Amino acid sequence: MRGLAKTSRSHGAMELVDRERPEPGPDEALIEVDYAGLCGSDAGIYEFESAFERMELPTVIGHEYTGRVVETGDDVTKFSVGDRVVERPIRGCGDCYQCEIGQENVCQNAVITGVDHDGAYAGHIAVPETALHPVPDDVDPKHAALVEPTSIGARAVIQNSRVSPGDHVMVAGPGPIGQLTAQIARSQGGEVVVAGVGRDADYRLPLAEDLGFETINVADDDLDARRDELTDGIGYDVVFDTTGHPSGLTMAVDEVRKGGQIVLVGQTGETTMPYSPLVRSEIDLQCSYASMYEDFERSLRLIASGDVDHATFLDDRFSLLEADDAFETFLDGGTCKPVFDISVLRN
Repeated sequence: MRGLAKTSRSHGAMELVDRERPEPGPDEALIEVDYAGLCGSDAGIYEFESAFERMELPTVIGHEYTGRVVETGDDVTKFSVGDRVVERPIRGCGDCYQCEIGQENVCQNAVITGVDHDGAYAGHIAVPETALHPVPDDVDPKHAALVEPTSIGARAVIQNSRVSPGDHVMVAGPGPIGQLTAQIARSQGGEVVVAGVGRDADYRLPLAEDLGFETINVADDDLDARRDELTDGIGYDVVFDTTGHPSGLTMAVDEVRKGGQIVLVGQTGETTMPYSPLVRSEIDLQCSYASMYEDFERSLRLIASGDVDHATFLDDRFSLLEADDAFETFLDGGTCKPVFDISVLRN
């Protein structure tokens, strides 16, 4: 079979490589991958940001995907051939303190699919039974490929934020996680506005509008005036920073009301700012990372209820056979959530 792999420590450097079809171990299932999404971290690998220096190249990337079980190991009991599944791609060790107390998403020894071992941009992938999650038959396969990023938004909003009906909510960053977080915050009763920068004006902010949100272009709009207009001069009750940029946190501090909450979802790197105003305003600063079993369950329910609109959100224009086009368009803000048909790698 073929897989799309990162092959060198430089920008781009994605190549189709030959791989043997994996043999599942006793506790693993072999998954025939149907569809896979392009995540911001995949784009980070494409650019080869410093967070991915640990990768041993070449590595097949991709961790947002769905497929069907085609073979099971002797010890697998929860899944059978033909079952539709997605993977929870951050695999905890099961032995550290965090795993023991049910915080596998922040396991001290976690490995990540598509980073620490071959991922889903390939015809097949072998996965431990404990990392698989069942998908109902009535979920469209392309939509099922987006359960994993939806689960990140679900954790940020439902588990880690205090969004309540009627709250004024800002989501900073109209990328894939931001668009999903906005939809889930709305499902919890929030009145949501989505903010982006100049490069988001052509595709991502219009997408947010198509999904029914007020939008703010940080490059052109008067933020103070829009905040006063949308929140009666009070400020946002909750601000989600999904930008992954150092400016996201500083903007969130300016936009949140006194006594409000900032939820950091994007990984912003380093930023410098005065922190005394946060203390004097009693701002709740909450981090949210990845997701767990219950977040996947909530995501499937949000999809089934229609609260999360994947049909408008996903973009199936691109092919892994010409992957650079998808990655460069994503980095330029010309798409938000490419979803690839993986069957082309088996043909």
